[in-house]
Amino acid sequence: MTAADDVKADLLRYLQMARDALLWKLDGLSEYHVRRPMTPTGTNLLGLVKHLTFVELGYFGPTFGRPVDEVRAWVEDDGSDPNWDLWATADESREQILDGYRRAWAVADATVTDLPLDAVGEVSWWTSGRVTLHRILVHVIAETHRHLGHADIVRESIDGAVGARRDVDNLPEVDAAWWPAYRERLEGVAREAGDR
Repeated sequence: MTAADDVKADLLRYLQMARDALLWKLDGLSEYHVRRPMTPTGTNLLGLVKHLTFVELGYFGPTFGRPVDEVRAWVEDDGSDPNWDLWATADESREQILDGYRRAWAVADATVTDLPLDAVGEVSWWTSGRVTLHRILVHVIAETHRHLGHADIVRESIDGAVGARRDVDNLPEVDAAWWPAYRERLEGVAREAGDR
């Protein structure tokens, strides 16, 4: 295995960790809750998955001369229906969105496997479009983790579930009564700082 292969493996591992965590954020939730807009700008869990599907298809497909028909609407978006890729219609099932995301993984993983990290591509929607596969991998990892952060907050707001997996919440081991007191403590500090 070469050093470049090690780098590819590391990058794919971090991308897959984020992919898996994002899908976990939908586990056990109703259709309403996976689609429910939880911020003033409409952020919702299923919409984040749909968006990242197009991100992976677009950046790992046509960017490297590997056409993917289902991403054409995203790449050629004229802006007439803003945010269409950030929510699922009532006719788009959760299974369709999740299957589409997994298909996008296959496209992305095949591109990463088939091409060297210094392979050059062209991102048609960037002003300086020439990129390497390495740069695109880093970009998509950053974007996926960014949206995973959104999903963390949305899921916690829905039912209190937190963490990268159901069995790993990365929180201190404290009883349930500790959290309201902690939050109140932080609220007090914020008020004190705001009064200065």
